[in-house]
Amino acid sequence: MLVQEIIRAKRDGRALTPDQVAEFIAGVTDGAVTDAQIAALAMAIFFNGMDRDETVALTLAMRDSGDVLDWSDIDRPVADKHSTGGVGDNVSLMLAPMAAACGLAVPMISGRGLGHTGGTLDKMESIPGYDVAPDNATFRKVTREVGCAIIGQTGDLAPADKRIYGVRDVTATVENLSLITASILSKKLAAGLGSLVLDVKFGNGAFIDDMDETRALAKSLVEVANGAGTKTAAILTDMNEPLASAAGNAVEVANAVRFLTGEHRDPRLQEVVLALVVEMIVLSGHETDLARAGERALQALDDGTAAQCFSQMVAGLGGPADFVERYEDHLPVAPLIEDVAAPTAGFLAGWDTRALGVAVVEMGGGRRRREDDVDHAVGLDRIAAIGAKLEKGDPVARLHVRDEASMARAREAVLAALTIGGEAPAERPVIAETITA
Repeated sequence: MLVQEIIRAKRDGRALTPDQVAEFIAGVTDGAVTDAQIAALAMAIFFNGMDRDETVALTLAMRDSGDVLDWSDIDRPVADKHSTGGVGDNVSLMLAPMAAACGLAVPMISGRGLGHTGGTLDKMESIPGYDVAPDNATFRKVTREVGCAIIGQTGDLAPADKRIYGVRDVTATVENLSLITASILSKKLAAGLGSLVLDVKFGNGAFIDDMDETRALAKSLVEVANGAGTKTAAILTDMNEPLASAAGNAVEVANAVRFLTGEHRDPRLQEVVLALVVEMIVLSGHETDLARAGERALQALDDGTAAQCFSQMVAGLGGPADFVERYEDHLPVAPLIEDVAAPTAGFLAGWDTRALGVAVVEMGGGRRRREDDVDHAVGLDRIAAIGAKLEKGDPVARLHVRDEASMARAREAVLAALTIGGEAPAERPVIAETITA
């Protein structure tokens, strides 16, 4: 069929067949389809939408445009987790080794920071020697022997998505539910997963603030992933304040190590991590009872097995063998570290979480342009939780910066993001709901 006839069908509001979708994506992959034709179909989809079956077909075609990993040689259920992005969201660093310690295989293919949100790969690159782009043999070896490996996407996984997204980004066609769903899932499902758990964020630090829009995205992801043959569930979580008490790269890695070893665990972070791990264990079929899965996850933390898995993963991918024991010696440290003091007494009533994420980017902890280097040492930690009772001068966060000018700007940004009130705010649950097939 002519490509323009496929575009015409969607332009006129007709549903595309799986064969039409597959033919179009094959053309995207081999270059037969032009950028102009990608833009035309994306705009037609933007205005006319796609139904569930069309979106499943698009997801599968994009998944199959490159390599699809095969883990049939691993005698563990293969599972993963995806987050839609937030501030202080270092969940993957604890979740992968915890799930591995509970008997799952987690070949986690992660991304870099996007906008005001942090990226798992940038965090892992805080660790000296850690290779986020190992060869396939090393990736498979670490996943098989340790149970988890956190790496970056290769050019051979879902290449059609990369090309389509590049066109969508410059043609105002990003904000479409079907296109977003297929883009997210095609990359994840190319990892050869048996099950997937999604952490879909809402609130002032998420990409989608509105709860109804967040729920719609979560439902779309769950329906399409299950339609594509991968057992999937989603948990809706609150991003109206940083999830961890740290936001940055090295500071979030340090927070993760302290979590795994039991030195310090932020309560909201622990609740989300445990909920996601439990859902992974049950979805994979490794346990059928949620309570039993929760017991296994906690045991993996408390007996040190999860920390050991993290340590072995780091060493297996080129990092220091004693990283968990001596993380403070290995992680980069910013030249200037100072507290931000509360300007008045009262209760911490709220954070502009997106503004905190932007502040980290402006310190150098994220990218203004794709080609920018990241300063892994800078960021925030000891971020006070909403509801904390403060006296004037009490620390509300600690800044890790490169120079005095950055310190002044960062302090101003943190204070501008802070709201202090006379009464304690109502407690807000961090987990709103779970969506299953």
